Amino acid sequence: MYLPYSPFWLQWFYPSLLWHKSRKEKSIFLTFDDGPVPVVTPFVLNTLKTFNAKATFFCIGENIKKHPDIFKRITDEGHAVGNHTYNHLKGWETADKIYLDNVSQCAKLTKSNLFRPPYGRIKKSQICHLKSRYSIIMWDVLSGDFDDKITSEKCLQNVKKFSKNGSIIVFHDSLKAFPRMKDALPKSLDFLISEGYNFLPL
Repeated sequence: MYLPYSPFWLQWFYPSLLWHKSRKEKSIFLTFDDGPVPVVTPFVLNTLKTFNAKATFFCIGENIKKHPDIFKRITDEGHAVGNHTYNHLKGWETADKIYLDNVSQCAKLTKSNLFRPPYGRIKKSQICHLKSRYSIIMWDVLSGDFDDKITSEKCLQNVKKFSKNGSIIVFHDSLKAFPRMKDALPKSLDFLISEGYNFLPL
C-alpha cells in the first residue's frame, strides 16, 4: 500500500529529508526514477523537450552502465541527475555497509550529491551516514505510475489533486510504469502549465 502524497507526520518524522521545495514559488520539480532505459527514457526526454520542461532523473548505476548514451543525453539536455543506488536496493532490508557501498558505487557514475532511496525505504542509520554527503530527496506527490492496478487517468488525477507550489513529483522511466506514464506525463505537464507552473531541476 502507498499514498499518492506524503503525509505531514512522515515529513515530521524524517526532517532531514527533502520532501518539497519552497511553497512561495510557482515551480514544480518533476523527478523520474529507475532509468535510464531504452524507449522509455527517450520518450520522457522528448516529452520534456516538447513542453520546455526540466526535470531530475534518479538513475540506477547498473542502468547507467548499460545505457551510457541515454544517460549522457539526460545531462546534455540540461536535466539534473541523482543517485538511486547501483542495484535498486531496499534500505530496510539491506545491511548498512552493503547499502552504503552500493550508493558509493553509483556515485562514481552519477557524480551527483542528490540521492533518493529506492521505494522511499531507508533506515535512520543509513540517513545518518549519507546526509553529510547528499541531499536526500523524497517527494510530496506520487503519481502511482508503477502500479499496474491503476489507470493512467488515476495517475493524472493524483498529480492534479496533490500538486502545489514547490511539489516534488515522482514518475518512473521504467518499462513497468510506461503503460501508464506515457499517457499521464504529457497530460500532467499540460495541466500544470495551464495552472501557471514552471518546471525546474533539483
